[in-house]
Amino acid sequence: MSDRPEPPARDLIKQQAEEIARLRAELERAERDRDRLQRENERLRKQLDAARRAGFRQAAPFSKGAPVSRPRRPGRKPGRPYGRQGRRAVPPVIDETFAVPLPGTCPECGAAVDGTHVTVQYQEDLPPTRPRVRRFDIHVGRCRGCGRRVQGRHPLQTSDALGAAAVQIGPDAVALSAVLNKQLGLSFGKIATLFAERFGLRVAPSAIVRALHRAAAKALPTYAALVQTVRDSPMVVPDETGWRVRAQLWWLWVFVTPATTVYAILPGRGFEEAASLLGASFAGILVHDGWAPYRRFTEAAHQTCLNHLLERCRELCTDYPRARLPGQVQDVLQHALAVRDRHAAGGISTHGVAVARGRLANRLSAMLEQRTTVVDIARFMRHLDREWDALFTFLFDTSIDATTWRAEQALRGAVITRKVCGGGNRTTRGAVTQQVLASVLRTTRQRGLDTHSVLTPLLCAPTPMASPALQLN
Repeated sequence: MSDRPEPPARDLIKQQAEEIARLRAELERAERDRDRLQRENERLRKQLDAARRAGFRQAAPFSKGAPVSRPRRPGRKPGRPYGRQGRRAVPPVIDETFAVPLPGTCPECGAAVDGTHVTVQYQEDLPPTRPRVRRFDIHVGRCRGCGRRVQGRHPLQTSDALGAAAVQIGPDAVALSAVLNKQLGLSFGKIATLFAERFGLRVAPSAIVRALHRAAAKALPTYAALVQTVRDSPMVVPDETGWRVRAQLWWLWVFVTPATTVYAILPGRGFEEAASLLGASFAGILVHDGWAPYRRFTEAAHQTCLNHLLERCRELCTDYPRARLPGQVQDVLQHALAVRDRHAAGGISTHGVAVARGRLANRLSAMLEQRTTVVDIARFMRHLDREWDALFTFLFDTSIDATTWRAEQALRGAVITRKVCGGGNRTTRGAVTQQVLASVLRTTRQRGLDTHSVLTPLLCAPTPMASPALQLN
C-alpha cells in the first residue's frame, strides 16, 4: 500500500504552507511597523519634552514660537470687551504754565481762525540733574585718657574712611544702585553708564560693587530680623531655583509671607537648607510645590500648590488622551478653586465650603482607588496619595493660599538678575550681598515703603542696625 498522500491532502498541505508563509510575512511586516511606531513615538516624546523644557528655560521666557504669517494687530481691540479705559492722573502740582495761542491763519487754507474754547494738556518730565557734592571737614583728635584717635562723624556720612577712600558715593546713589541691580537686574556697567550720562556722576562699576557690599554689611541685622519674622509667620510660601556661586551649582531659596520676603543662597536643595531659614520645628502653614524635603517639616500644616497639579493633569491629558483619570482629577481641583472664589465673593457660606470640601475629597478618594497601567499616571496618583493631607487645606481656612504664586513672583526678579550676572555670583561675598539686599528691597516693596527711606538710614548708621522703617516684629 502506497504512503503517498492523496491529492486532496497534498493540496491541503500546500495551502497550509502558503498560509503559514503569508502569516509569517504579515508578522514580519507588523514587527517592522511596531518598531517604526516605537521610534516615531520616542521621537515625538523627545520633541514634547524639549518643548516643555523650553517653556521653563529662562533664556527666552517670553518666546511664543515661530511668528505666524498673518499676526493679529497688537493692543486692545475696540468695542465692549475693551473694558474700562485708563488714563494718567492729573498731576497734583503744576510747576510751569505755558499759554499756547492759536496761529494767525489756518495752516491748510490760510484763512482767519476764530477761537472757540481753551483746553488743557499736562506734561510730566524729568528735571535736569547733576551730582550733589558734599564736603565734610572732619575734626580729628586724641583722647586724653586712653590716647585713642577720635574723629567726628556727620549724620550724612556713610563711612569713616579717609585718605585714598575719602571720595565716596552718597547714600542716595548707593540705594538707587541697589534697586537697579538687585530689583531691576541692571548690570554694574550699565548702572555706571546711566549715572554718567543722566546724572553726570562718574563712577567705576567696581566702586558700585564695593558700595553694595558695604550696604549689605550694614543691613545684616535687618536681614536677621526678617528671617525671624518669617519663622514666626503663620503662613510661609517657599520655593527654590538654580543659582551659581563661584561657577558651582547652588540654590536660591525664597520664603515669602504676605508682608515679608527672605532670599537665601545655599549650596543644597534639601531639608537642612530649608530648616536653616525656617527652623526644623516650624509649626505654621507651608504652601509649597510638593518637593519632598518640605514634608519633613512634621510640625507644620501643608498645602500643595494646585497650579502645579493642574499643570501635570494637562500634560497627562495631552500625552494620554484616552486616559480619563487626569481629566477627572483636573475637574476636582478646578472645582475646589471655584469653591474658594465663590466664598471670597460671598456666594457660599463657611458651612457650604465644608460640605463642598467633603464631597470633593470623596470624589478624589474614589479616583485614587482606581488602577491604571500607564506608568506616568500611576506615578501621579501616588503623588496625590502622598500629598492627600495637603490638597484641600485652603478649604479649611480660605485665608491660606492654594498656589505658590507669592514665591514664583518673588523669584522673577532674581531670575532676571541671574541672566544678567552670568548665572549667579562670582564670590560667596557677592551671594551674601545678593540675598541680604534683595530681601530688604523686596520686603520694602511689599510693605509699600519708600526704598530710600529704608536704605539711607542703614547706610548712614555708624554701626549695622535693624531698620526701624520696616517695623519688624
